[in-house]
Amino acid sequence: MINLIPNKEKKEMVRGFYYRLIVLFLLMISVSFLILFFSILPSYLLSIAKNNIVNTKLKLQKNEPVPLPDQQTLTIIKDLDDKINLIESAASNKFIISQKVINAIVLRKLPDIKITDISYEANSSKTKGKKISIQGKKISIQGNAPSREVLLLFRLALESDTLFKQVDLPISNFIKGSNIQFSLSLTPL
Repeated sequence: MINLIPNKEKKEMVRGFYYRLIVLFLLMISVSFLILFFSILPSYLLSIAKNNIVNTKLKLQKNEPVPLPDQQTLTIIKDLDDKINLIESAASNKFIISQKVINAIVLRKLPDIKITDISYEANSSKTKGKKISIQGKKISIQGNAPSREVLLLFRLALESDTLFKQVDLPISNFIKGSNIQFSLSLTPL
């Protein structure tokens, strides 16, 4: 078959094809944007209406005078303030065993020793005759040790810790030779 179309017309036909392709592409994009616009328009109008309603309600509430509380409300508020002040003052004078102290005890514990109880007293006191002496904060540890040697090693490990000022292990804990239920007192710094 002989090609009867001149080269100049062939180039114009190819250029016309590309122009039609670009026009079709732009037409499809514009139709897509038009569909998108009409699908978003109701939501946009609804959000504007809701925003206007909320703003008018807010303006109305700002213009309303605040009602004065009655006597019963004032007494309830005063009672709550007194309770909060009481709790805050009690919390500031309270001794709390910190995680640091408990971790020090647990890290010094030997694997054979089982600790059953860790407790504290904020102001323990001893009576010597007619004299009462306030000793301060004490941490008490109770548990089980398999032997005297293990219990003594545990006490020495606690004494070597810098968090504790004093470690008291009563001699009565050493009465039994094995399976000892002990109680130990620590004085924190």
